[in-house]
Amino acid sequence: MTDWKKIRAEFPALENWIFLNTATFGQLPKRATEAVACHFARRDRYACSDFMGWFEDADSVRATIARLIHAAADDIAFIPNACTGLSLMMGGMDWKPGDRIVTLEDEFPNHYYYPGYLAAQGVEFIETPFERFYDAINQRTRLVALSMVNYSTGFRPPLEEISGFLRERGVMLYLDGTQGLGALQLDISAIRPAMLSVDGYKWLLAPTGGGFIYVDSELRRHLRPNIIGWRSHRDWRNHENLHHGTPEFGTEAEKYEGGMLSFGPIYGMAASVEMMLEIGPEVIDERVMQLAGSVRDILRRAGGVLRADSDSLYISPVVTARFEEKDAGVLAHELKSRKVLVAARHGNLRVSPHFYNDETDLERFEAALKQVL
Repeated sequence: MTDWKKIRAEFPALENWIFLNTATFGQLPKRATEAVACHFARRDRYACSDFMGWFEDADSVRATIARLIHAAADDIAFIPNACTGLSLMMGGMDWKPGDRIVTLEDEFPNHYYYPGYLAAQGVEFIETPFERFYDAINQRTRLVALSMVNYSTGFRPPLEEISGFLRERGVMLYLDGTQGLGALQLDISAIRPAMLSVDGYKWLLAPTGGGFIYVDSELRRHLRPNIIGWRSHRDWRNHENLHHGTPEFGTEAEKYEGGMLSFGPIYGMAASVEMMLEIGPEVIDERVMQLAGSVRDILRRAGGVLRADSDSLYISPVVTARFEEKDAGVLAHELKSRKVLVAARHGNLRVSPHFYNDETDLERFEAALKQVL
């Protein structure tokens, strides 16, 4: 049996707040904070004389992340945020006038901004509701950009179905796993995106600045690095005799990192991922979806209108509802004044529990919601 009470004790912030807002920020476990502190204490102890050992630690973290998503360590590169991954993908491709990029309506702004920028090169950008998604894929489509879970509605696209459809047509899939990974299981070998980009500060419970990309081995053969620095050359570990001249890229995903890593966030992210692997991703998935189901019940009893009640693709850890006579932003503000943290996004009240929440949190949330409605 999983000792959820013991796990909850890892999260000091939960002592002061009813925190149901992981879709905005995940709370750091003590072990993540301690891992970051240990790194900086080590810097002081050794005056950074052991800095090459930090890169060896980073390689171990790649392997840990790879275990979480069922990938290989060579597939993993570190990034400071998800838009860096998207920029690496879209900025490293050879675009031609008439090429098409497709995303779904109400996606996170990242998936609009870079394609919009590429319009100056004649790239066509299509935003479509899911009902017309498959019709939007034509012979000119080169890339589809999707989120694992939609940040404002909770929509959870059928990724295996979509990825199979795209592979049959030679279309690449860019997947943003920031909303979802850490709560939901993800087997990258089943979905096979060209790239997965994850900012770890939400469901992965990492410090800000801790994130990663998975880059498929086939994509690595032709995607040009566009962040280029001293670690771009394949022999960069020979730091006492660094290569001078045009870099010769290696075959691993780390060739997209370019320069020095943000080690503090990486150590913190590693500690959180290790905790998740100890608990078991399948156990966490079940726990989060159980809590999300209870949240839906609470919102329903309070008179909320839920998209998930009419479409099962909206059943996810990001639970949203609309209240006809109350603005979602006002509700979120009034709940915050009662030490209950949720969010408002595009008219939806958004509630996003993680495995560190418990039934008492939900009872207090329901009581506070009754007070403000």
